Amino acid sequence: MQTVNIHEAKTNLSSLLEEVQQGKPFVIAKAGRPIARVTGIDVPVEGQTGRVGFLAGQIQVPEDFDRMGEQAIFSMF
Repeated sequence: MQTVNIHEAKTNLSSLLEEVQQGKPFVIAKAGRPIARVTGIDVPVEGQTGRVGFLAGQIQVPEDFDRMGEQAIFSMF
């Protein structure tokens, strides 16, 4: 992993970030001591469907789901 000092990072930030996009993270150092690691992040692909509702039609929630275990809970008090 490439290590750059703060001045070099500020001067070449655009090109360093292009490398990060290509999967090449780097470390920023101050006086030769690493202080930060810059890595890429995973972002959702545009148009990718969310996970909300991904089990729609595959499961059934009982009508009394909010009262399940009611007797056991009451017996604890």
